[in-house]
Amino acid sequence: MNLRNKDIKIGKTISEIQEGETFSLTEKISEREILLYLGLTTDDNPLFLQYDYVKEIGLKKPLVPTTLIFGIMTSTVSKYLPGPGSNVVNVTFNISEKIFRGDTLKFDFEVIKIDTNKDLVTINVEVTRGDMRVGDAILLVTPPGETEIVIEE
Repeated sequence: MNLRNKDIKIGKTISEIQEGETFSLTEKISEREILLYLGLTTDDNPLFLQYDYVKEIGLKKPLVPTTLIFGIMTSTVSKYLPGPGSNVVNVTFNISEKIFRGDTLKFDFEVIKIDTNKDLVTINVEVTRGDMRVGDAILLVTPPGETEIVIEE
């Protein structure tokens, strides 16, 4: 019995990925996404919720939770590069500028290293708002496996 469903699209295996391969995504971080995230995590940090509080401390709008930005990165790996079946196993992530509710961000992904011995792909991510770099990350990813799992009946 073949366990891989033919209707499920699987991402690129390590032998199908190439150094220099890129993918870009633009996302507007809306109040809806933030409220869904905060509801799911039960995070009630006033930096993410309360306009009065953020104005009191000198900000123009509530901030976007860092882990929401990270979630966009990991879901992009799962959906597009390498794609379904991939798993992020290590992350170095930096936010260099505040990211506000309503910001439109561009995420640029680039495969910078392939280690076939360890079955790992290193992906660099740059996050920009307009012309300003607001964050970056290095993701270590295990892509989908090369072989199908078959069970003898």
